[in-house]
Amino acid sequence: MTEAIQIPRKIANQLLHNAQLAPEQEVCGLVGAISGVPTRCYPITNIAELPEQRFLLDPAQQIAAFSTMRGHGESLFAIYHSHPHAPALPSATDLELAAYPDALYLIISLDTKGILEMRGFYLHGHSSREVSLVLSEA
Repeated sequence: MTEAIQIPRKIANQLLHNAQLAPEQEVCGLVGAISGVPTRCYPITNIAELPEQRFLLDPAQQIAAFSTMRGHGESLFAIYHSHPHAPALPSATDLELAAYPDALYLIISLDTKGILEMRGFYLHGHSSREVSLVLSEA
């Protein structure tokens, strides 16, 4: 049986909206949570050399986001990024660079003929495990 993770509809909509704002490059950021419930997203500038093909969180913004999370009593829930021209599946680069094995990785695909797709994975040691995402009204 696949593990199911609840994501408030408001957070999911913010992530999808962020992806649509820059459809030609990967957008990225963090999602904070309180007691395992996602509460806030933290968009972070993608500083990768080829932002249309990969993402690299701006280190200063990432540190600032973690600091703000601590100030709000939040912990890291997820790392998100978009795939402008690929499915919502972890790429070889995503697997190689995954540095937070306890965090959920949310991948948003814009390559779906008008319908956005978001899927969640735990990435660890060059492998991935998909979880079901269930939208909640919380």
